[in-house]
Amino acid sequence: MITFERVSKRYEEGHDALKEVSFQIERDDLVFLTGHSGAGKSTLMRLIMLMDRATRGKVLIDGRDLATVPSRGVPAHRRDIGVVFQNHQLLFDRPVFDNVALPLVIRGYDYREVGRRVRASLDKVGLLSKERAMPLTLSGGEQQRVGIARAVVCKPKILLADEPTGNLDPDLSAEIMQLFEEFNRVGVTILIASHDLALISRLRHRILTLKDGRLVTGGAL
Repeated sequence: MITFERVSKRYEEGHDALKEVSFQIERDDLVFLTGHSGAGKSTLMRLIMLMDRATRGKVLIDGRDLATVPSRGVPAHRRDIGVVFQNHQLLFDRPVFDNVALPLVIRGYDYREVGRRVRASLDKVGLLSKERAMPLTLSGGEQQRVGIARAVVCKPKILLADEPTGNLDPDLSAEIMQLFEEFNRVGVTILIASHDLALISRLRHRILTLKDGRLVTGGAL
């Protein structure tokens, strides 16, 4: 599903964010990505999203070399990928329902289908009763659940999460990780960047570790 073949990323100022990184994530896998701040985790995810392109090497998603995707094809590529951010990136002047519905509205879904999908997503994250609530009235854990519901409402094949528990206490962090495991069990391929080594070690999924842009654990191709 996700393959990196000797991928390097050098930014214009000369910084090598990734160096000869190779790994493969199979369909329906749940994999953690860890490493110190600045190790290259966010860059790796940006390459998958085509927010950046590799300087050298190949990034393949579902067998397609992302170097062959033209600029006009980027929106279509991103339709198969859901993203969860550490800071939620919610619209605080809109209720929960509207926040989750946004990706569907942008894609032109019929309002009846929007309602069905939004409520199904909110039900999966345990927030169906909060659909009319404003985000500021929710706890940090509930806000993150809204972000997850929004990320999965379009039924993506791949879910990327960048430090999704970074602002949460240990109990809430464990609950959020359990949600990701539940989505993984129904066929979503998931890559989670996290600093929380104690938590991810307990969950017993594969761990990719970056250090100074190089993959030091997790297995080369």
